[in-house]
Amino acid sequence: MLKWLTAAIVALASSLASAQGFPERPVRIVVALPPGGSPDAIARTIAQGLQGVWPHPVVVENRPGGSQNIASDLVAKSAPDGYTWLVAPDNVFSVNPFLGKQPFDPMADLAPVTLLARIQFLLVVHPSVPAKSVSELVAHARSRPGELNFGSSGAGSPQFLGGTLLGQLSGAKLSHVPYKGAAPAVTDLLAGRIQIWIGAANSLLPHIRADKLRLLATAASQRFGQLPDTPTVSEAGLPGFALYPWIGLFVPGKTPAEIIARINGETNRILGLPEVKARLVPQGMDLATGSPEDLSRLIRDDRERWGKVIREAGIKAE
Repeated sequence: MLKWLTAAIVALASSLASAQGFPERPVRIVVALPPGGSPDAIARTIAQGLQGVWPHPVVVENRPGGSQNIASDLVAKSAPDGYTWLVAPDNVFSVNPFLGKQPFDPMADLAPVTLLARIQFLLVVHPSVPAKSVSELVAHARSRPGELNFGSSGAGSPQFLGGTLLGQLSGAKLSHVPYKGAAPAVTDLLAGRIQIWIGAANSLLPHIRADKLRLLATAASQRFGQLPDTPTVSEAGLPGFALYPWIGLFVPGKTPAEIIARINGETNRILGLPEVKARLVPQGMDLATGSPEDLSRLIRDDRERWGKVIREAGIKAE
């Protein structure tokens, strides 16, 4: 008993000492999506905020692909020492596990640090669609089963889940057109090759303001602060519709709790700065931080909700 207690005290002291000296070398933030998007912007904001505060550089590395499983697998299999972080969207935890076997266990091999942001999505149509509201869009789609196309970044992507939920709740038959990323999909949307898109606000607002796309509603359960006069999809006639994707920060599983707490505290500090909020929030990023436990609860809730949608729709990995 004494030997066990001594070993436990030594391990605790070592862990605390490690956390107090952290970081002792450069930190790498692996982003599961390409440069230019919301996850990348947040990761670089965190890295910049740590410059001059931490004694070593914080480097951002983009590893897109595999429905964000490539970056997640890399971090999941890294040493649990706090020097490799993952910035990833919700689908890694709440969607991908229902589409096929992942090369890692997201619930065991990755440890939540904090929620970073919720991303505002908008429901838009090409101007050729004679609908100026959600109810008009539903009526138009019902009168032409399968003729209207909605685009996505692939099965399991937020755009696909949003389009699928739109069809389920409205009873309209919509045709799905998958793309390798949001950018080529929006290009086809602007050209009228697809008619419906539910995507991130920051990529759509310039086209809406230029009258190249028609905004019908916001996708979250509450209105978007930058568009206070625009109703939510739920308010506009489809009760129960809500799509409010999130981005979170993770480290390898078994990373010491003291190091996770240090990373959590610094990240929350940076994203709480007024100048950071002033820059990112107008782009459709609702900065929202918290504890590791808060993020764990969000993951559990989302897995239950989206797992049900995926099973009912019969969605399979592409």
